[in-house]
Amino acid sequence: MNKKDTKHIVISGNIGSGKTTLTKLLAKHYHWESRLDKVDDNPYLSDFYEDMRRWAFSLQVYFLHSRFNTVLDIQQSGQSVIQDRSIYEDAYIFAPNLHEMGLMSSRDFKSYSDLFDLMAKLVQPPDLLIYLRTEVAQLVKQIQNRGRQYESRIRLDYLAGLNERYEAWIAEYTAGPIIILDVANNNFSENPEALSAVIDKIDAKLFGLF
Repeated sequence: MNKKDTKHIVISGNIGSGKTTLTKLLAKHYHWESRLDKVDDNPYLSDFYEDMRRWAFSLQVYFLHSRFNTVLDIQQSGQSVIQDRSIYEDAYIFAPNLHEMGLMSSRDFKSYSDLFDLMAKLVQPPDLLIYLRTEVAQLVKQIQNRGRQYESRIRLDYLAGLNERYEAWIAEYTAGPIIILDVANNNFSENPEALSAVIDKIDAKLFGLF
């Protein structure tokens, strides 16, 4: 595939919004590669939910480094890719939320932000961003359903703060085309019509169809 013909889609959304599920479904439909958010690989994750203030900086730097490597790999792969979560969410949502909650010091937040600013100069935004809008109550339900032990300690105010930052970020997002999906009204894995409607929207944004 010619590199200029490749596409990079990012699925964005809060913890438990269904990003991985939609990423897999779309990758299967388009026969593109999927790059999943390997949260469980982060060695700080369990410790973070036990003591967020102690481990916030280490957790976020690990995620930033991991996603930076993923984006570089996508850009160099010559393949069309659907990615579960973007590097921008780390920098504009998760880290600032921790800082605002008093869980990341101003000194650490500045170091983190400076590192992101350097990385951002080396990566390109996706061809399409898909945002999964989800209420906190539904996030909690989906987090409980998937049964990850460390996620049982996620604070409600933490999820709510992330949701607020997602909405603010999406409202100002100008890096490229965007699709906003209301997850409350869509069950993509069990409703083929809902998935088909999403695919139609993607085709219109990327290929000018419909």
